[in-house]
Amino acid sequence: MVRPGLRRLLLLTVAAATVAALAACGDGTASGGTSGGAGGAADKTIRIAYQAFPSGDLIVKNKHWLEDALPDYRITWTKFDSGASINTAFVAKSVDIAAIGSSPVARGLSAPLNIPYQVAFVLDVAGDNEALVVRDGSGVSSVEGLRGKKVASPFASTSHYSLLAALAQAKVPESAVTIIDLEPQDILAAWTRGDIDAAYVWLPVLDDLKKNGKVLITSRELAAAGKPTLDLGVVSTAFVDAHPDAVDAWRKAEAKALTLIASDRDAAAAAVGAELNISPADAKNQLSQGVFLPPADLAGPEWLGVPGKVGGLAQNLVNAAEFLKSQQKIDAVPDLATIEKAIYNKGLPNALS
Repeated sequence: MVRPGLRRLLLLTVAAATVAALAACGDGTASGGTSGGAGGAADKTIRIAYQAFPSGDLIVKNKHWLEDALPDYRITWTKFDSGASINTAFVAKSVDIAAIGSSPVARGLSAPLNIPYQVAFVLDVAGDNEALVVRDGSGVSSVEGLRGKKVASPFASTSHYSLLAALAQAKVPESAVTIIDLEPQDILAAWTRGDIDAAYVWLPVLDDLKKNGKVLITSRELAAAGKPTLDLGVVSTAFVDAHPDAVDAWRKAEAKALTLIASDRDAAAAAVGAELNISPADAKNQLSQGVFLPPADLAGPEWLGVPGKVGGLAQNLVNAAEFLKSQQKIDAVPDLATIEKAIYNKGLPNALS
């Protein structure tokens, strides 16, 4: 019988080999060089992993702000369906920068993954844009009623973390529910077929489920109860060391997107809608369900902090890791000092303006 920890490592190795093979076939070019961008085009490649949820990251992609700021770099954007697959890509060294949830980041910084990446931005705080929805006609009106039901969520995602937190809050053992690992689009397909009773997932799939489902609890409510989740921007440590100026340009572009969301929601919605292939009106509604921080706040004591004084985000990630360990999802919890080293706040607050 293979021990659970060893089995996870074996699965991770296979997955990483798969991603590496894809990269070798042209799905992602190695960043090349460690000279800080002193070489030619081959030395200046940025491989960005993005996810299809309404955020400033999609605005940066749609408006080509990073490409405009870094004309000497070859920038590629690759869509991923979940934080778990992004972690696998980081292990395979096939991605440099990514938009990823706080729960998979906590997992990535913990054993057995111990991924060498750093948190350099806060894209958003999960609000009503992630929620637990139960199918109409299921007879379920509360989280407690999910006993014996089939509930889907992408494993190792912020939604999965929130699902487990919601069950714990309702004193429903995980073993009392059949939890199925599905990516967002697969959740929608399973929901349409009637294969699942409920799902914890994010926008835009969330809006589709709500058409014939009822929200039991949102991530905004869980945050108020002490289990907040976030979408973060992370950068591989190797890339930070080699290309600090490029990281600053990326942070400035992401901060510009947050400012646009706050100052011109229509323009922000037009960009997000184009990336998600939805109407500007729908995109505007989806943006209204998230919590987007003013860029200046990211350098505050609650989030990234400033050099020499890491913000509260580090403790948030430790708390997430402790919860994941209590649910036997990771092998060990990194200490606060380790997590603080993984918060990249060099140059803040100036790097955000």
